[in-house]
Amino acid sequence: MLVSLDELDRETAVAAVRALEVELFGSHAWSETSIRQELDAPARTYVFDIADDHAAATIQPDDVRGFAGYWYDGDDAEIMDVGVGKAHQRQGIAAAMMTWLIDRARSQGARRVLLEVRVDNEPAIALYRRFGFANIGLRKRYYQPEGIDAHVMALDLEPHIVGFQSAASATGESTGEPTGNATGDATINATSNEETK
Repeated sequence: MLVSLDELDRETAVAAVRALEVELFGSHAWSETSIRQELDAPARTYVFDIADDHAAATIQPDDVRGFAGYWYDGDDAEIMDVGVGKAHQRQGIAAAMMTWLIDRARSQGARRVLLEVRVDNEPAIALYRRFGFANIGLRKRYYQPEGIDAHVMALDLEPHIVGFQSAASATGESTGEPTGNATGDATINATSNEETK
């Protein structure tokens, strides 16, 4: 069951994110202070995966199997963090949360979704590519202290017109020419390892 940050007790959310961060990311884990600042920052949207048998009012930190969130600046939605507990990976949880985030970003008017991912995190890269994300850059030595590079990936939510568009196709008239849809919409059944930093 997916619940938004607004549906979850704030202390439960902070404790759950901190526990998952430590489990998944070790020395790269966000501190409790960083988590509080992130969740309280403006223009943040977070989703949590909870076992289906829990009512929102009774959710405890240990009931949270995964979390994901983004920052929306009025143009782009930037994925800030995605994590799924090791015991719950390869069950489609990250894919469900990514679908939720992308749908929410699209409904807010985002033109694209951006993220950074370690170049050696092949399962996460494969998940993002199934959604239509493409590499647009590289951040050298982004992950410290190891100095691991990060791919910068983007998913366009609005079609980009390349070249010229005829007046007929711009007005919706049929020209007999094939037309494409570059929205990046995708339906997936993901079974990847969902650790994504």
